[in-house]
Amino acid sequence: MAFDFKTVELIALGASVAANCHPCLQTHRKKAMDAGLTEQEINDAMEVGRTVRIGAANTMDKLIAHHSCEQISSKSTGCC
Repeated sequence: MAFDFKTVELIALGASVAANCHPCLQTHRKKAMDAGLTEQEINDAMEVGRTVRIGAANTMDKLIAHHSCEQISSKSTGCC
């Protein structure tokens, strides 16, 4: 792998948060601390994951609303 250990752990932290994986977050946070990453670096990586997770959730909510409106409008005269 071309990435160093610290970079891998930062990526893993963000991915853990984005995936809502509590055990992964705990594991990779400890590995990141053991690798010498700062609290700021760890927090920044988790914030990136949070942003991705929120963006994905918002997009899913919009898709659900769209499909819900399609179902309602096919059964009635209007929606949304």
